[in-house]
This record gives sequence, C-alpha cells and structure tokens, in this order.
Amino acid sequence: MASNITFTMIKPGAVRNGHIGAILNEINKGGFKIVAMKYTKLSAEKAGEFYAVHKERPFYGELVEFMSSGPIVAAVLQKDNAVEDFRTLIGATNPADAAEGTIRQLFATSIGENAVHGSDSDENAQIEANFHFAGTEMFS
Repeated sequence: MASNITFTMIKPGAVRNGHIGAILNEINKGGFKIVAMKYTKLSAEKAGEFYAVHKERPFYGELVEFMSSGPIVAAVLQKDNAVEDFRTLIGATNPADAAEGTIRQLFATSIGENAVHGSDSDENAQIEANFHFAGTEMFS
C-alpha cells in the first residue's frame, strides 16, 4: 500500500531566485496538503548526512556544497499516492527533460540546481521526513 506522505525541499537556488511562493502554489494546486514546513539552512555536515546514499558518486561534494550554500524550505506533504504523484508533479531530474508545466521545467536552472527534492520511495519519504522534523512538528 502506498504511503500518503512524501518529503520535499525547495533547494537553495530556487530560494535565491525567489520561487518559494510559486513552488508552494504548484504543490497546493497539485492537491497536496502541507503537514510540516520550515525555512532552514543545512550545514555541510547535515547535507552530507542527508545525501549519504550518494557519497561514492562523483557529484557528491558539489551536491553537499550546493545544498548547504543557502536556506531551503523543507516540507512534508500529504496526499493519497503522495510519492508517485509528487514525482510526476516535479518532473525529471534534468529540467531539459522535464514535462511541460512540471516544477522543475518551470523553476529549475540546471540538472544540479533542479529546484526541488522529492522522495523516491515511501520508505525514503518517512526517513527524510523524520530527518528534518520531529513527530510533534508534523500535523495531518
């Protein structure tokens, strides 16, 4: 059975470019309920911990540097089939390949600065939500 939550971050580039409100609007129009949200900044250590799955990949250092370069908006979203529906809403990792009208097609500037993170599985959605939020900070 699919989970009804997913986790997202509006990444530093999209925050710097003033897209927080527009991205949140797209999330709301997509039928998602925001059950937790915070404006915060990841330290390099925390960004490295969050993206540890990519530690052996050649882009890991650049990813950690970018994700700790400025504020982010972290959020837990609720909807039936949340992970799959959100992945559809945000579009392909590479904005050049993202479908018309998706968040990454609209707001990303490159594959590295692709505007938003979205959980890739129900299991990771729960792990990522718990990484950023205490249970007392999530409201359904």
